[in-house]
Amino acid sequence: MTSGRVLVVEDDADLRRVLARGLDEEGFTALAVATGTAALEQDLDRIDAVVLDVGLPDADGRDVCQALRARGCQAPVLFLTARDALSDRLSGFGAGGDDYVTKPFHLSEVVARLHALLRRGNVGALEVGDLRLDPVAHELSGPDGRVPLTPTEFRLLAALAGRPGAVLRRRELALAAWPDGAVVHANTLDQYLVRLRRKLRTAAPECVITTVHGVGYRLG
Repeated sequence: MTSGRVLVVEDDADLRRVLARGLDEEGFTALAVATGTAALEQDLDRIDAVVLDVGLPDADGRDVCQALRARGCQAPVLFLTARDALSDRLSGFGAGGDDYVTKPFHLSEVVARLHALLRRGNVGALEVGDLRLDPVAHELSGPDGRVPLTPTEFRLLAALAGRPGAVLRRRELALAAWPDGAVVHANTLDQYLVRLRRKLRTAAPECVITTVHGVGYRLG
């Protein structure tokens, strides 16, 4: 059974072949390209996940991720990077990425993280007051319009919307929104909450994420 269509964007020919062959053997359908330009030329509506190298020859992978998001691609993005500094991870999350794997890596780790990203994307529609979360379109809608969400933003807001009025601790939110084993720093979660608050003000201003100091956050 196919696990999903994965766009692999990696300029190293040997690594690209290994990833494509390995993902195919694991039940995915891999489409492999060597540049950011080629990635942006694909039919993004037919992509379920993206494995994206940060160090591409024609563009920074984070810029490619931003361009994918601007074109409406809501598939989870797994970065491949040779750098593991906190600033690199934060910039990747800020560009719309959902997880990362540091080179060198084992194919099994890429496969596990892709399964986790796709599994966490299977969230049903949720409604809280005038707010509605659409898991198919990956967007939130309200009285003032609709706003697209990245997969991580969607999972984070879905966790809050699934327990309206309840206070969720930071660890609960991190476990709900990021794959198992991901290191989620406080600044990363804060960045996503700032973005979600901005999007809520655009579409559903009556729904507010409130900080309960020393405890966590709630949607009300």
